[in-house]
Amino acid sequence: MKLIGSYASPFVRKISVIMLEKGITFEFANQSPWTDDSPVPTYNPLGKIPVLVTGPEEYWYDSSVIAAYLEQLDIAPALIPRDRLAAMKVLQLQALADGIGDAAVLLVREGMRPADKQLESELVRQRGKILRGLDALEKAAAGGKVLNGDAINLADIATGCLLGYLNFRRVVPDWCVNRPALVKLAEKLFTRESFARTVPPAP
Repeated sequence: MKLIGSYASPFVRKISVIMLEKGITFEFANQSPWTDDSPVPTYNPLGKIPVLVTGPEEYWYDSSVIAAYLEQLDIAPALIPRDRLAAMKVLQLQALADGIGDAAVLLVREGMRPADKQLESELVRQRGKILRGLDALEKAAAGGKVLNGDAINLADIATGCLLGYLNFRRVVPDWCVNRPALVKLAEKLFTRESFARTVPPAP
């Protein structure tokens, strides 16, 4: 298997962590989707990462789809519950963490534009998404059932990669204020080998 993506992407990191947790051997191809000569559109017509290459002309894209593909390989540990309702709750929290990640990436990209070209209304809108989303994740983590439980699952991994990205890009640097359950979850996850091996390089 070959994973195509960027070390900095929280979505690519999520897939790397999943594969490391499951002990799946893979090749990593560090490719930016933002350059004019990027090969990513060859594999994903949307030009987005991550992409997982599993065979000739067999490409999987969108991190949630790749996560589902890896789970159906039935390699321990299971990261999505067998029970359908419990699985939906994990998948919904994964979607929430990924949605916050999308907003954070948009903030970072907008911040790269010249100051006089940045849209303040868009910055405010994306920050609002991030803060509301983090509050919802905090509530879930404090409950300790679907998120921040005894066994790691896909929602935990997605949330951990999101929090790592917020730290890495210094997006909402005070995200940890008044969110002790998320801080506890981050501290627990960041000590795992899968997270330690996927820390993005300094920008």
